[in-house]
Amino acid sequence: MIAVIRYNAGNVLSVMNALSRLGADAVLTDDRSIIETADKVIFPGVGEASSAMAHLKRTGMAEVIKSLKQPFLGICLGMQLMCSYSEEGNTEGLGIFPERVREFPRSRGYKIPHVGWNTISDLKGPLYKTTAENSYVYFVHSYYVPLSENTTARCSYDDMDFSASLSYGNFHGMQFHPEKSGSEGEKLLRSFLEDV
Repeated sequence: MIAVIRYNAGNVLSVMNALSRLGADAVLTDDRSIIETADKVIFPGVGEASSAMAHLKRTGMAEVIKSLKQPFLGICLGMQLMCSYSEEGNTEGLGIFPERVREFPRSRGYKIPHVGWNTISDLKGPLYKTTAENSYVYFVHSYYVPLSENTTARCSYDDMDFSASLSYGNFHGMQFHPEKSGSEGEKLLRSFLEDV
């Protein structure tokens, strides 16, 4: 069974619909016991970092997430909240990844947010078992994670490279939205369900 974490952030229904199309047994829940005993956990999110993180701390879900041992996938805001800190709202994150989330620099003329289809490259790890280099996936974000030793895919936005995904132990994160990325996104979700 796949537990999809319900918390103070949007976009969970599109993730549930994508999992349903793949035939996955998934439940949307904020029940600690269900999350702790699930085979795998998905942590989606669209929203603002500080309010979402405050909700996770207030409900005790922050400590639950950090304690999980099964395969775990954070998507978009979910991945950013897994980092140590975000410039969005001066937010202390979960600290699963040591990386710090930064805002795209407005002074350099970037169109913010970064919205739309872009390619991912330097693919590493089991999530990308069936994904070709320079495949297109869908992004919507104003903040990014710099490249690091935990980067498992990179994306270039104008002249800046950033982490399109991260992995550390059983924890994985995608800055892009696999549930909105067509057939490539479905392959990536299937890899999480079957290969991780």
